[in-house]
Amino acid sequence: MHRPVLRNAPLLAAGAAVLAVTAAAAPAADSVPHARQAKSPVAVGYGGAVASVDADASAAGIEILRRGGNAVDAAVATAAALGVTEPYSAGIGGGGYFVYYDAKSGKVHTVDGRETAPGSADETLFLEDGEPIAFDEAVTSGLSVGTPGTAATWDAALDAWGSKSLAQNLKPAERLARDGFTVDETFRQQTADNEERFRNFPATVDLFLPGGELPVVGSTFKNPDLARTYAELGKKGTGLFYRGALGREVVDTVRQPPVGPDQEHQVRPGDMTTGDLRGYRTKRQAPSHTDYRGLDVYGMAPSSSGGTTVAEILNILERSDVSSLSEEQYLHRFVEASRISFADRGRWVGDPAFEDVPTKALTSQRFADARGCLIKEDAVLESPVAPGDPHRPRACGTGGPAVATTYEGRDTTHLTTADKWGNVVAYTLTIEQTGGSGITVPGRGFLLNNELTDFSFTPVDPEAPDPNLPGPGKRPRSSMSPTIVLRDGEPLLAVGSPGGATIITTVAQTLTNHLDRGMPLVDAIAAPRASQRNAAKTDIEPGLWNSPVREGLEGLGHEFGQSSEIGAATGVQRMPDGRWLAAAETERRGGGSAMVVRPHGRP
Repeated sequence: MHRPVLRNAPLLAAGAAVLAVTAAAAPAADSVPHARQAKSPVAVGYGGAVASVDADASAAGIEILRRGGNAVDAAVATAAALGVTEPYSAGIGGGGYFVYYDAKSGKVHTVDGRETAPGSADETLFLEDGEPIAFDEAVTSGLSVGTPGTAATWDAALDAWGSKSLAQNLKPAERLARDGFTVDETFRQQTADNEERFRNFPATVDLFLPGGELPVVGSTFKNPDLARTYAELGKKGTGLFYRGALGREVVDTVRQPPVGPDQEHQVRPGDMTTGDLRGYRTKRQAPSHTDYRGLDVYGMAPSSSGGTTVAEILNILERSDVSSLSEEQYLHRFVEASRISFADRGRWVGDPAFEDVPTKALTSQRFADARGCLIKEDAVLESPVAPGDPHRPRACGTGGPAVATTYEGRDTTHLTTADKWGNVVAYTLTIEQTGGSGITVPGRGFLLNNELTDFSFTPVDPEAPDPNLPGPGKRPRSSMSPTIVLRDGEPLLAVGSPGGATIITTVAQTLTNHLDRGMPLVDAIAAPRASQRNAAKTDIEPGLWNSPVREGLEGLGHEFGQSSEIGAATGVQRMPDGRWLAAAETERRGGGSAMVVRPHGRP
């Protein structure tokens, strides 16, 4: 069997010039300046590492590491800071998935902090007069808001594996919210993209459109309401959110969205109750797992489809010597493996509390082999591809009607952290679409999610089972794919990305770029992406659209649609000499931020 490339010494040499220039450390531990930190996409050093889309957020995580915190503490601190500087992507109004490698035990653990539907929800949640309501109207409504899980995720992770209190880990973000950060072009553009719907809600206007105008690039953006909320959470604990005054404010906002008196848009109320908040629980569960060329790949098991679908893509590709293929041959097989895996995802994956999800079968090599035989070297499968039956795999067999993949909002954020003890975190969190529901909790400084629009509004095919219909307390299916890879029980790398359903293909492509095709991690992240999700067309970025490879693939029958940007990945990697390498985007979303505690010296 072909083994992964993993040529660490050559990779170090190939990236040496970049690393020498871009190795980054955070500022002094007692200061996160008002201006945005300088961004660097790669950093190498000792003492721990943080990679996120935002330099101020990465600096918050590094500050906690310097104060003696571990990777879990740093992840919470970084996530809280992203709630300040990336409020349209994540925050305590949303949820996410937390994957943790514990160096002491050598085990991988996960926390499912996905939002849940209210207890009153059923399959008619998004229907009126028997017909689905318009998607955009569902997004900007209380109806779309799931019971948030982010604060509970922080509490669960810190209680199990953290070394510092929630209050200590929130301090850098609290300070950042109070003192402000410098507005960049991405923040202004995201505000502009949401301006029309934001203007439905006075509290959202007051926060994100100061003086009624778009924030100016280079200006300082402050969020004193969020600073106060973080301070109160730190003092009183997350019970404030799930059993206290903050929770009641969230419920009131969902049930009676605070629209302006002159607004003409219909903003539907939701049915969340204080009982839904009191009853919310994160789930500690076993990670998804597959063996890929002798490496252990751990991810997020359902309710996310990320772990199972990344595993299936990898397992299909394992029967090929991916390292020896031309770029055209590689992309053909990668696209087809993704197409097949998304067919299986759509049929089988939902919230396992409500659905019989065959997680082990979906991640098995036996099932992947039965599905991978569909791939032809000289032709393209017709989409949508019908799913297979993981319970009874048979070569090239199918197990039901072919259905298309439903839409998921593409905005989210991902962070990765590591510490001097060897612990690693891959954490993806979200409020769903850019700007979530658009509804700000008055006086609290954060937006509420629109996560329930990840449910199928109606069955994708009336003749086929749909495991992703709404239900009481049900978690909508996600594509978030925080992933940790071990070699001989030790961490090799961790990676993840935002991007809705494209998260799965981004993570799988990054892994194969690095593990099979020998790219340094930062280059594997930067490489142009293709995302096939069981559709007629494959989304590709300009780097592939403008490449001669596209013509060759079109000659095989591939159809493409151009996407300006797919995902925004981050990762960390353990180097052979014991150092950590942190890697982030070089350009997407304005470039990411990789930092280490000490770029020089010794352990």
